[in-house]
Order: sequence, then structure tokens, then C-alpha cells
Amino acid sequence: METEQIKAFFRNDRFAANAGVELLEVREGYAKASLTITPEHLNAGGRTQGGALFTLADLALAAAANAHGTLAFSLSSHITFLRGSQPGDTLIAEARERYIGRTTGCYQIDITNQDGKLVATFESSVFRMNEKLPFA
Repeated sequence: METEQIKAFFRNDRFAANAGVELLEVREGYAKASLTITPEHLNAGGRTQGGALFTLADLALAAAANAHGTLAFSLSSHITFLRGSQPGDTLIAEARERYIGRTTGCYQIDITNQDGKLVATFESSVFRMNEKLPFA
């Protein structure tokens, strides 16, 4: 699959785009996305909202899983928050395929900060539809 075609497809993910998530790299079974934390990403306690981290990881997951050219949707996701972040931090989500079958796949996504420190881990399983994507 052509990387630029896949990136163009995921620019249509308006929720992630509005949150500030940017897809950096993508290929079958792998993706990397970034998010620079701003005050808009903070919760009432002044910490990065968990939903911002989930959104970052979820876009990396979607890109890695769908880069095969077949529509895939999350079945289940689990996130573990390990370290805080603050405005100005740049977070990177790196998604790696652990298993792919005819109808399901499993993925591990690590979120690190600009210093390479692990901020969160995200695990997800997907259902692979029998539907080709436009870039396939």
C-alpha cells in the first residue's frame, strides 16, 4: 500500500485531527502518531485528559490495522496510564501488530514522551471486515 494514500485516508478522521493527532508513519501492521499536549488537552485537575491519550493510541491502532487495505474496527481496547504529561510535551504512539488472522487482529501501542519515557500502554483487538478500503 502507498503510505501517502493511507495517510490521506486517515486525514478524514476528524476527531483525531481536531484533537491535534498527526499520523507520522504507516505501513501494514505498524503506525506512529504524535500529539503535542496543549492546555486544551488538560482535565479539571490540570493533567492530560486520559481521552487525549486514548485518541492518540486509537489513531495509531486504526492506521496499523487498516493499512492492510481491509476495513478493521476495534473489538476491545485497554489503556494503562503510567506517567503524566503536561502542555508542551510531545507524545508518540507506536502501534505494532502482534497477531493478524482472517477476521481478527491484536495490537500493542506504546505511548512515549519526547524523552522516550513510557507514558501509557494500550492493547486492542480488531475485527477485520470483508470490505476493501479506497487505497487498497
